[in-house]
Parts: sequence; C-alpha cells; structure tokens
Amino acid sequence: MTKSILALLIGALIVPAANAADAPVMPKDLPAYAADKPLPVPDIAKRTLANGLTVWVVARDGMPRVDYVLAFKNAGLAADEATTPGFASTLAGLLSEGTDQRDSKHIAETAQSLGGGVGAFASNDGLVVSADALASNAGPMLGLLAEIVRHPSFPESEIALAKANALQGLKAAEAQPGFRAERAILKAVYGEHPYARTQNTEDGINAITRDKLVSAYKQRLRPDQTLLVIAGRIDADAAFKLAQDRFGDWQVEGKPAAATTASPVSATPSFVHLERSGSVQSALRIGRPAVPATDADYIPLRVASTILGGGFSSRLMQNLREDKGYTYGAGLGYRAQVAGGALIASADVRNDVTGAALGEFFAEYKRIGAEAVSAAELDMNKRYIAGGYLISNQLQGAVAGSLANNWLVGLPPEFLGEFVPKVRAVDAAQVQAIGQKYFAPEQQSIVVVGDAAVVAQLKDFGKFVDAK
Repeated sequence: MTKSILALLIGALIVPAANAADAPVMPKDLPAYAADKPLPVPDIAKRTLANGLTVWVVARDGMPRVDYVLAFKNAGLAADEATTPGFASTLAGLLSEGTDQRDSKHIAETAQSLGGGVGAFASNDGLVVSADALASNAGPMLGLLAEIVRHPSFPESEIALAKANALQGLKAAEAQPGFRAERAILKAVYGEHPYARTQNTEDGINAITRDKLVSAYKQRLRPDQTLLVIAGRIDADAAFKLAQDRFGDWQVEGKPAAATTASPVSATPSFVHLERSGSVQSALRIGRPAVPATDADYIPLRVASTILGGGFSSRLMQNLREDKGYTYGAGLGYRAQVAGGALIASADVRNDVTGAALGEFFAEYKRIGAEAVSAAELDMNKRYIAGGYLISNQLQGAVAGSLANNWLVGLPPEFLGEFVPKVRAVDAAQVQAIGQKYFAPEQQSIVVVGDAAVVAQLKDFGKFVDAK
C-alpha cells in the first residue's frame, strides 16, 4: 500500500469528509472530543561504545519481541555521486544478499528461524538496516544483523540480479508520468543539490560495480556515524552487553563520508512541460524549497501544509476533487530532511482543466496567507496530524524507526513525545504567517507532464520550457 493511499484511508477514518467550512451539523448531544494523549517519551537508556557506536535501548513490556534499527548517518541517497543517483538503494538492498558466511537464501532462512526478518533501505539522509526476532532469540538475531552490516560479500551474481531488476523497474517507472514529474520538480526545487537526484538512471545502474559497492560500504557503514536502537522485551544491561559483544570490536577505518551541505531555501521558479503525446491527463507538480526538520518553522509548516493538502478533507482535495471534479486526488507534502526541505503539491487532472486546476491550486495558496483559518478547521487538522502520528507509532518497531529517523534528520529523542503537544500549540496566526512565507504563488515552480495540446492553457502561469 502506498503512503498516499494509506494517508487517504487514515484521513477517511478519522477526519470528517467535508471541509470544516461546510461541515454538516452534528447531533448536539454528541460528547466533546477528549484531550489528546501525547505519545509518552520512552525511557531511553543510552551508551556510546569505545568505537563511537551510539546505542539506545528502549525496554518495553508486552509482546515477546525485540526490534533492532541501525541508522547510518551520511550514507543515504544524498551521498551518491552525481553519475550514479540511487546508488545507496542498491547498496542497502545488497547488504542482506550475502556475507562471508552465508548466501542470501541462508540469511533469509536464518532470520525466519529466529522468528523475525531483516531489511534495509536508503533515505536521502541515511541508510537504515533493521531486524526483529522473538525475545528469546534476541542474541542470535543481533549476531545476524552484525554479520550483515560488518561482513557483506556483495556476490557478483546478486549484483547482476539487482542491476537487472533495477533496470526493469526503471523502464516501468519511466512510462509513468508521475515518475518523470517527480524528477523534474526535484530538479526545479533543489537545482544541483544532491537532494535533486534520488531517482536512478540507466547509466547510473550500469555503472555500479562490486568495487564501487565495497568502496562505498567502507566509507558509509562505520560505527562512529551510527545509531543502534534496541526496543522490546529486553533488559537494558543485557542489551548493552549484546551490542558490545557484536559491535564492540568494529574498528573505524579511513575518513567518514561528509555531511550533506545545506540545500537551498529559495529558488528562482522554473516552468517545465514534459510532453506525453496522447495522454488524457496532465500530471501536475508545484514546488519550492523549504526548511530542514530542525527549523523553528517545522511544526507550523506541517500544520499549514496539512490544511492545504494533507488529507481527504484538505482544501486542495475538497476544491479540486469534491467541488470542481478535476481530479481523483490532490495533495501537498512537506519533506523535511537534515539539510533542507521542500513543499511539493501534486495532482493528475483531465487535459481540458489543466490550466484551471493550476488556478485553483494558487487560489488556495493565496487564501491560506490572506485569511485566518477558522478554529474548527485548525482543530480538525491538528487532531488529524496528532492521530496519524499516534497510530503510526503504536508498534515498538515503529517507535524504534521513528527514533532512528529523527536522529538522522537532527532531532533529539525527546522529540518523539514533544511532537503532538507542539502541533496542538500552533495557532491561526502562525498558520497565516506560514502561508504568506511559503505559499506565495510567485515562489512556486511548476511541472506539467502531458499532451502538447495543454500548453496553451499554461500561458498565465509562466514561460514554460519543453523538456524530455
């Protein structure tokens, strides 16, 4: 299930379907909402091993299970060379495809025998390897995790298979207008910054070699830039001993990967049309740079962007889908990372309403900066954000993942429990100020993927350049 579909489902479940301004009158005897329950800040035992590995232990009662998350800073997609975008995803995927002791089949079977599994992925800011197991197998599973991250063998056969799969996936993705639109809007927002090149290319995939994988592994996966989160039914002292036993003799070698340089906070808007001959829809992307997760605007920007396009009851969804019938769905996302962020809106609309849809996007952008949001609409959206956050952090594996992700983007562990109260503290004046600061139409780049016939509708929004 994609993130967007999940967001729609959550929104449909916990948010009234209509815009607050036109909300149906509810029965007067309904009880008032109870106060939000902030996510409790977990009791985190912390220790740093002699080699620099940071270890956090969240001991919890409940299910007899232990979750592990290893987060490697400066090891993600932003660390990739410009000639091999998406390289970090291949590196992450190949870690569990072979070690000095086991092949990929043996790794998978061992993980299953321990009552869990292993996985890895790359984000813009880091590379994450995770595992889980029955609490009774906590030690063996951490041993398997250590084997994967400390002794990957990168077998040539697995590299060839990974590249073949990546090329097939890329071929399928290139046929989708959304993939092309995403690549173009990232370029418009971030320019030459590494955050602009997170999608792989055919040349980049073909350029991957075992030597490059081994070299990148040595630079990016090292204990002194790594956080290990251990969560579950395990005593903190026992967990630290396991960490010491499995990772304590892991030595630092060479220079670490450099931190990502700050991405731009503003950009001269660009206007791009990517032709898709015969297309019956136009894929729209509207975007501009924003701020990193540690910026003071982070929380009010989350609230403002949710009001505009964060759920089924958002203004963009209600306007473009429910009122105008231009699209199946319209949304807006705030991407906050360690070195910068972005605000990117999207919709797939009928050809004949391409220009009109852009006009409605910008009408809503102007409105959020010109008018104070009503108390009812503001409260509804804050409850939506808080509810989704609490739901997404119900499981201990998710809590471990949130702690690791927050660490990668520069947020402290306490932020896990601070998020909801900070969201609830945002007021209408802050939302309006954020609207004026970040959603002025003249700040926005526009990408349209569609038939050439739609270009005539774009003249009022900028001078569009045709690109491939």
